[in-house]
Amino acid sequence: MTRALEIPRLEEIRAARARIASSVLRIPLVRLNVEEAPAEIHLKLENLQPIGSFKLRGAGNAMRLRSCEELRDGVVTASAGNMAQGVAWNAREMGVPCSVVVPDRAPQAKLDAIERLGATIIKIPFEEWWQVILTHRCAGTKGLFIHPVSDPDVIAGNGTIGIEILEDLPDVDTILVPYGGGGLSVGIAASVRALAPDVKVFACEVETAAPFRASLDAGAPRAIEHTPSFVDGIGGRSVLEEMWPLARRLLDGSHVVTLREVAQAIRLLAARNRVIAEGAGATPVAAALSGKAPGRKVVCVVSGGNINPHALAQILMGELPPAG
Repeated sequence: MTRALEIPRLEEIRAARARIASSVLRIPLVRLNVEEAPAEIHLKLENLQPIGSFKLRGAGNAMRLRSCEELRDGVVTASAGNMAQGVAWNAREMGVPCSVVVPDRAPQAKLDAIERLGATIIKIPFEEWWQVILTHRCAGTKGLFIHPVSDPDVIAGNGTIGIEILEDLPDVDTILVPYGGGGLSVGIAASVRALAPDVKVFACEVETAAPFRASLDAGAPRAIEHTPSFVDGIGGRSVLEEMWPLARRLLDGSHVVTLREVAQAIRLLAARNRVIAEGAGATPVAAALSGKAPGRKVVCVVSGGNINPHALAQILMGELPPAG
């Protein structure tokens, strides 16, 4: 039985902000250095967090709300990389054991980072791993399970990004957010809706795996044909049932971009702003550059920068890297 999900209240998100303030960087918005862009594009550089992604926020909030008794046997999460690092980083800071269940196709660069943080890696086939995501359970593991997406405290921690964006750019028109499981986009939208209801918040997906767009088109959660790609931080096989009501209510839609548009955005970020973004993190930038986003002032949430160095080198050389 999964925990019923409700939209985080603004006071919960503000409390999360105070709770994680000592471990999360307060990174100001940076203007994208592209004169010919279709809008004034700003970057929320979550790739500069200590673990290279926003996941530090949700993991930190969820774990710091748990009692010593709940954390007695440590923590477990299921993640292809970034949430694993977020949970492992916080577990190390809090002095508790951490195990991470990863799919067998998880990028080596992210696995190396998880090991550096002291977590135990449990690698299983992708189908089994996806079932862990759906059921919130992993047989044979010991410890408190921290879901990477469908945890109200994780979502509230992610929502702190929305507050910071509005503080730095009060007249923002549109915020573009990568859509993996929905925890980031829903969290940001929850705080933005409470503080600035006229601001649009869009999910951004890649053509090889866009379950939210397919579900919006169908009016209900839909499974899709998932094609692995170098954009490994977003794109599941379906929208999580428990996330669908929140995402449908809070998000203004989904912009889907191609792999080539994502690769071009990665190159542009590196060349113009000296920013290293992973595929998921560059997806909102690709959507903004395509002109899909409405409004004059657009913020792109660069969710992470944990990209495989070989894949990055290929992209910078103008090539399209394979999956993995």
